[in-house]
Amino acid sequence: MITITYNTAVYTAAGWRSEVVTAIAKQLTPKRVRVVEVTDVGGHGTKGYASRTGANRQTYSVGGVAQREIGKIKILSACTSVSLAPDLRQKTMSHILTAIIGAP
Repeated sequence: MITITYNTAVYTAAGWRSEVVTAIAKQLTPKRVRVVEVTDVGGHGTKGYASRTGANRQTYSVGGVAQREIGKIKILSACTSVSLAPDLRQKTMSHILTAIIGAP
């Protein structure tokens, strides 16, 4: 699994706005991933409602955006940040140490 950060569009009463999404994705090809879980939308988590400026006309459903993003295929070169998911990073380090030290 890979943790990615990218921009997506959210609809508000004032029109479409851009928000940053952080998600966990599964790699399909060397250049493409599928979003498995959304961990954050615009710094507001994944539930409830949020507003970019605090104005009611900028309000959007954070949960709706998170649900819409699950299952989408993203191109890695379009993502602003790409890294190993924390659980896999730990497993990878365990495998490396086991290979170096040897299994007991």
